[in-house]
Amino acid sequence: MTSTTRPQNDGGLSRRAVLAGATTAMFVPATAAALGTSAVAVSPSTASRPSAAVPAGTTHRITMYVEELGGGQVGYGLEPGAATIPGPVLEMYEGDTMEITLVNTTDRDVSIHPHGVLYDTASDGSPFNASYNGPGETRTYTWRTTGERSMGRWSRPGTAGYWHYHDHAMGTPHGTGGLAAGLYGALIVRRRGDVLPDRQFTCVFNGMLINNQSAPHTPMFEARLGETVEFICIGHGDMFHTFHLHAHRWANNRTGYLEGPRDPSQIIDTRDLNPGDSFGFQVVAGEDVGPGAWMYHCHVQFHSDGGMAGIFLVRNADGSMPDGAQESIDWFHEHEGGH
Repeated sequence: MTSTTRPQNDGGLSRRAVLAGATTAMFVPATAAALGTSAVAVSPSTASRPSAAVPAGTTHRITMYVEELGGGQVGYGLEPGAATIPGPVLEMYEGDTMEITLVNTTDRDVSIHPHGVLYDTASDGSPFNASYNGPGETRTYTWRTTGERSMGRWSRPGTAGYWHYHDHAMGTPHGTGGLAAGLYGALIVRRRGDVLPDRQFTCVFNGMLINNQSAPHTPMFEARLGETVEFICIGHGDMFHTFHLHAHRWANNRTGYLEGPRDPSQIIDTRDLNPGDSFGFQVVAGEDVGPGAWMYHCHVQFHSDGGMAGIFLVRNADGSMPDGAQESIDWFHEHEGGH
């Protein structure tokens, strides 16, 4: 699970910028913490993200590590010993480039393959193009982005969006083993001026699991009343899913925001989330409904009954637990167990 405290959109850097060579590697690390027996998504104080003040066309250089996590699980991390499932959220602005030096610490073939951005065959991350890491190997992948391009009355889309990355080499030439083991993460390309959230969560429906966990061990995402929360939703595996978030709504477009009173975008609280798909949106935690323990889950009924459900905990504005929330969490652990 991933969670990130986000800075306000003031053009400055967040709490930490990690230098890599002559440029700054902008990324969002993933962390997890436990609360009782639940998996809780928390917000690290060391989060970092690309700044709108950095010139367009910046190259961000980062190093990522593929590591065994035990129990057949494998993850991506930004430091040795820091691999997580999902992997870290990677972010750029349109026009930027990201160079990822991938270090394979395992004894299996691995890679990193992106969706939505631009790359050549040497950075495809596929055995088909011989662009992968053998056991113990290090390889650099380069991803580029572009803005919208005008064609007069029409325009060609850029690369802004909520995308994702994943292994494409472990187990089979399509990375089926890597995906099952947890080698996946979120990739965001923003436009300058996009709203930056206070908190950020990655939710991956992978087979019958959420972030490779089943209820009641699925992540509990936490925010305070009134905070802006960003969800990045990703689908993997072989099954049809739908993502539903209780009591919160968003616009079915690139950002989740309406662009004015005449924006015709559909307002939704449920969206298909099938293998290879990804989308994202922002909501104001508890807006018009108040704090509390709200559920998110797959709305395919036998999937939710089978453990594809979790909790979005909206605390009071002062961080305290809302009335009845702990009872709901306890109920979840009692009734969603045993899957």
